[in-house]
Amino acid sequence: MKPPPRTPSRSARRTTTAYCLIVASALALTACGSSDGGSGADGPSGTKGGRTVTDATGAEVEVPASPKRVVALSEMDLDSALALGVKPVGLTAGRGQKGAPEYLAAQAKGIPVVGAVTGPDLEKVVAARPDVILAGQSADEQVLAQLRKIAPTVVTIDGTKSWKKSLRLTGRALGRSEEAEEFLTGYDTRVAGLKKDLGARAGLSVSVARYSAKGTAVMQQGVFISDVLKDLGFERPGIQNRRGEGHSTPVSDENLKEIDGDWLFIGTLSSAGSDAGLLDQLAKKPAYRQLKAVRDGHATVIDGSKWTSLGGAEAAESVLEDVRKAMVR
Repeated sequence: MKPPPRTPSRSARRTTTAYCLIVASALALTACGSSDGGSGADGPSGTKGGRTVTDATGAEVEVPASPKRVVALSEMDLDSALALGVKPVGLTAGRGQKGAPEYLAAQAKGIPVVGAVTGPDLEKVVAARPDVILAGQSADEQVLAQLRKIAPTVVTIDGTKSWKKSLRLTGRALGRSEEAEEFLTGYDTRVAGLKKDLGARAGLSVSVARYSAKGTAVMQQGVFISDVLKDLGFERPGIQNRRGEGHSTPVSDENLKEIDGDWLFIGTLSSAGSDAGLLDQLAKKPAYRQLKAVRDGHATVIDGSKWTSLGGAEAAESVLEDVRKAMVR
């Protein structure tokens, strides 16, 4: 006697459902195009025209002329889109956040979460009905292949993780290149103004650290905040002056001298309100009390979701304001 057929598991049914939704979406998007498949095809939202964009991987992607439904799959994508005046219809939760990064919470209010730092939820991405997907620094070819079945997908962040390069690429993908250049020109003007107001302090050494239950981690070169501080002319002490292997580098209490500079900016990934007592908490630790920045009263609590995450254009401008408040007298 043959055994009875096995009932698919819940996870298998979910996978099948997701795949079917993706295929159905891909077919729907294809049906919206012209018969020759050229760049003049209508986008999923009915947008006429289109153009080819070369993304951060070198792939050529056909995008609508003026995307109307944009999904942002990284913190930097969300930041860039908002800076360019585009409110996405889906976002990826920020590092250590349940939704948008704290500094973007007001602007991103009401945008559905369609994924996490670990990756997108494909069913939720499909449900957002995007006409363009901004895929951040995704290097997973299988995930990218699935996303490309849903909508034109642009990888916006290359190995440099430069927020300026990503903003320009996002501007091309969203038909907002002029807005991107205007933003960067304005940023350069604000940097010049802040450096002038800082005077001799523009040459000080500045440390940036993230604190959590696991301890302290510092931000080395090759990440967002280090690029902004370099624009301002600050020096970085110890290992922060070298490129790190990951996004941040753990430092033990015994080696806290590695973050000892003229000024210390330190925060957590929790909401800004819960950071109020962070300096009092750290002041109880002998290793922190020995730091020059702490002794001189030059330790400042910052929003870790802005300073110590992937960052972006809006984050860069906000960091300039944080530095001004802390260091300009």
